[in-house]
Amino acid sequence: MKRRSFCGSALATVAAASLPYSRLFAAADGPVAGDVPAIGGTGKQVVLPRSDLNDLRASLRGQLLLAGDEGYDTARRVWNGSFDRKPALIVRCAGAADVVQAVNFGRAHELLVAVRGGGHSISGQSVCDGGLMIDVAPMNSVRVDPIARRARVAGGAKLGDFDREAQAFELATTAGTVSHTGVAGLTLGGGFGRIGRKFGLSCDNVRAFDVVTADGRFVRASNEENADLFWGLRGGGGNFGVVTSFEYELYPVGPVLLGGVLIYPVTQAKEVLEFYDGFAADAPDEVYVDTTLITTPDGKKELILDSTYCGSIEAGERVLKPLREFRKPLVDAIAPTSYVKQQSSLDDAFAYGRHYYVKAGYVRRLPPDVIEAMLECFMSSTLPITPVLTAHHGGAIARVPENATAFTNRDARHSVLIAAAWEDSSGDEAHLKWARSSWKVLEPFTRGFYVNDNNADIPERRVHENYGGNYDRLAVLKAKYDPTNLFRLNANVKPRA
Repeated sequence: MKRRSFCGSALATVAAASLPYSRLFAAADGPVAGDVPAIGGTGKQVVLPRSDLNDLRASLRGQLLLAGDEGYDTARRVWNGSFDRKPALIVRCAGAADVVQAVNFGRAHELLVAVRGGGHSISGQSVCDGGLMIDVAPMNSVRVDPIARRARVAGGAKLGDFDREAQAFELATTAGTVSHTGVAGLTLGGGFGRIGRKFGLSCDNVRAFDVVTADGRFVRASNEENADLFWGLRGGGGNFGVVTSFEYELYPVGPVLLGGVLIYPVTQAKEVLEFYDGFAADAPDEVYVDTTLITTPDGKKELILDSTYCGSIEAGERVLKPLREFRKPLVDAIAPTSYVKQQSSLDDAFAYGRHYYVKAGYVRRLPPDVIEAMLECFMSSTLPITPVLTAHHGGAIARVPENATAFTNRDARHSVLIAAAWEDSSGDEAHLKWARSSWKVLEPFTRGFYVNDNNADIPERRVHENYGGNYDRLAVLKAKYDPTNLFRLNANVKPRA
């Protein structure tokens, strides 16, 4: 007998758990003064009649924000400060019913539509100039069922919201490495994290989605309902609709585990990374270690290995011992720590509002030529914040068949990333030049890319290559659920009959 751990209407559940009605209606609830110019999905100019906008505003529990309204400038800002875009209208959704209204309005008026979850938007595609921004960030509830070990997480929640609620019951599922990342974007793109080698990707641990499709339908996607959509949402990005709620399986984790950093001078980076490559290849599933080549605030160039062991402290001490003893680090800060603290340890390094440019791709191993290319890129920069990173994959991630979900490249053991970050637009030219030239050095060693870790300038051919044998199935699915490509601001899969 199949057991569902959440009863009743999913739509009612999300709506009831959303932000208070009075808070969402604090401003911008009066009549619209006039018609509003906007941009259509194909780039054409359109005019939104005042009467239609007033009807939309009246239909919402949340807010309709237009330029000049209180809260508009705050709502249009995203984590990546490189993007200063101005939508014609923003719908701040209080619940799934608001999402339905917004999608229907965008489709009826053939608008350019951006969807914002709770978090980062590295690519900036969760906000658009002149179009409609559907903002589900106010929908940030998390409900944990500790008996069934399931969590219902609304589409605007951040990883920190999820982790803290689940850890109250000493439970967790794979959820990234920076706590102010949005749950929705992370999961729809795949979802790596510190416990992913043990439990699989975030998308591997979703048991059901509530989603509003391009035709305005509110549907549930699971193995039992709309199974084709369930397949596509697990790694296919934002191509198929607006997810208003995720149901995750949870696992016993923490509340204390072994984690922390090892720091080496850059002069030891090559030999440490070569040793790490062998260590990572043979490591048990409980081990996660990522690496960062970074310049410190005082100008020193260093290598950081950030480790997490998802198991007992005693076992973690044994397993991580060879890594800690290979060379004497400048700092060994590996120690028992709370899972929540570990999950937020990189938050300041990826602060909100900086300008970011990120490129990433997958590699099977870190052989000497890849390590030398990483060091070449890193040492060529004289800019203050230009890390070169790797993220650790494999384990349970690699044991899921390639066609079981839309997510591909499961045989990769690492991602390699170029990440430039700077404080304001005065650094745009220098940082972009370094990042783009460095990626030209590293890209030939990579295959495919993680859709969550790349800026928007991705050629269509690379999207096709990235999804490989799953692309044709995704294109047919796109034609079924979004035939007009309403949801195009993403690593876009074009609809194909």
